[in-house]
Amino acid sequence: MLTVADLPALNATLNGAAAVLLVIAYVFIRRGNITWHKRTMLTAFAVSAMFLTSYVIYHAHAGSKPYPGTGMMRTIYFLVLIPHVLLAAVVLPMALITLSRGLRMDVARHRKLAKLTLPIWLYVSVTGVIVYLMLY
Repeated sequence: MLTVADLPALNATLNGAAAVLLVIAYVFIRRGNITWHKRTMLTAFAVSAMFLTSYVIYHAHAGSKPYPGTGMMRTIYFLVLIPHVLLAAVVLPMALITLSRGLRMDVARHRKLAKLTLPIWLYVSVTGVIVYLMLY
């Protein structure tokens, strides 16, 4: 059974899985495979939703964990963390709108927003793993 102490590792795993799924979904759509693109994107969204749920539960019980390092590594940590946090705040509404447009087959508007959403979502997912590795 998972404990609150296990959730940061779970969160990093979910972030990493979301990043992999996003890349796979991108490959599918570049190959014109709309069905598998849709399935993979829905899975990426579900994995990200599980991450967000786990993240909120962890921080509600454990609070925040300060970075233990000093010097240049502390600076690098904050250079990764600050844009990660800011972009994490905007990616959820962007992903919801992009997903909605895709499901409605509003292709032109979906594609236009997806070109912004994908790199932000990937950045947030990958840097989430990096933040975990730097903290733990």
